[in-house]
Amino acid sequence: MKRGIEFLAIAILVTLAMACAPKADSGAAKQIVIGANIYSFADNFMNGVMKPELERYAAGKGAKIEIVDSEGQQAKLNDQIDVFITKKVSVLAINLVDPASASAVIAKAKKAGIPLILFNKEPTEAGAMASYDKVWYVGTNSAESGIIQGQMMVADWKANPSWDKNKDGVVQYVMLKGEPGHPDAEARTRESVKAFVDAGIKVEQLALEADPNWSTQHGNDKMAAWLTSSFGKDIELVICNNDGMAFGAINALKAAGVKLPLYGVDALDQALTHIADGEMNGTVLNDGVNQSRATLDLAINAAMGKNVTEGTKWSLTTDGSKAVRVPYLPVTPANYKEFRK
Repeated sequence: MKRGIEFLAIAILVTLAMACAPKADSGAAKQIVIGANIYSFADNFMNGVMKPELERYAAGKGAKIEIVDSEGQQAKLNDQIDVFITKKVSVLAINLVDPASASAVIAKAKKAGIPLILFNKEPTEAGAMASYDKVWYVGTNSAESGIIQGQMMVADWKANPSWDKNKDGVVQYVMLKGEPGHPDAEARTRESVKAFVDAGIKVEQLALEADPNWSTQHGNDKMAAWLTSSFGKDIELVICNNDGMAFGAINALKAAGVKLPLYGVDALDQALTHIADGEMNGTVLNDGVNQSRATLDLAINAAMGKNVTEGTKWSLTTDGSKAVRVPYLPVTPANYKEFRK
């Protein structure tokens, strides 16, 4: 009888101890896991600026992030999202390959009940963002970079009459466009030239070349070909929709012993060096660092079920686009030192 009482007392003590012990994981302290991609690691801006900042910033926030390379293939990205969903990630941070395929990506996230942050490539499909209450976009105002680049070029053209080599009052230009259909490429192509027209300056496009990879090699090859073409000696201005292609164009110009006004977009470190060396006349800061930070701030809040901008410096636009817009900034020979890291 005495032994039975002892066993009962021990059982009661064990039960009380277990009841009072802290729970193993209430869920509140569960690590946030972010499934993310870059549309192509071959893109020197996305892979060289945004990817490392996403990784660094996530680590600083105590979140786990897995970033995969979609290799410029939307079908591959779709499969990667399926894998993330199978892994039950907390939130998706997706850099679309094809901006016109947003609906399919959003539908996958909605079906799985996983919050989704799209970044850098804005959906072009009408109504796509409105189809899911847990999807948001982080990026820029695509037109703004072209407007700023155009304003720089117009000001410099007016200040340098010698740039008009044939003295006909017309800007004869070539353009390295970038990825066809990409919102940034299309807007920059349109707005940079429109700045001249709005200023009452006539323009003539001698050549325009698209490149889905925005690559330095492509910029080099096309610029070299243009310089040896029938219109090579007529080129007065080189417009590049990103710095990567601009670097290639600079290489080709140097190899040919030719110097022309040349502008890019992104403000990569190498671009700042080219500006310092007088090989590039300007670029536009595409603030990948703050795009990365905004993407992760929204992703972490969404994963926690909070208002996505709570406790951050970001604000959603008031036009109903569910977007955070990170501004562009002009980078010129007069201020490039301010952007050195």
